[in-house]
Amino acid sequence: MQTANYSPGEIVRRGQERYEREVRARVEAENRGKMLALDVDTGDYELADDSLTALDRLQARKPDAPVYILRVGYPTAVKIGGGRSLAARRRPE
Repeated sequence: MQTANYSPGEIVRRGQERYEREVRARVEAENRGKMLALDVDTGDYELADDSLTALDRLQARKPDAPVYILRVGYPTAVKIGGGRSLAARRRPE
């Protein structure tokens, strides 16, 4: 089965919409912090402690699926950068 060739932005849009509409209520209470890989066409998903495991599991079943990855219960999947400023990490002289 061939899937549509979506742009990255379209995968994000479709993934967020499908997650909110069909998946969130089923997974969020018991899986906060886990990674979820979501097939944006069908709504099939896999949960795991890390994104690569979730992605591998979903792709084993649906190798051509357009996949959206998110951290359950959080607005972003990953945090880039540290929480402290560089000045806070400097050692006193």
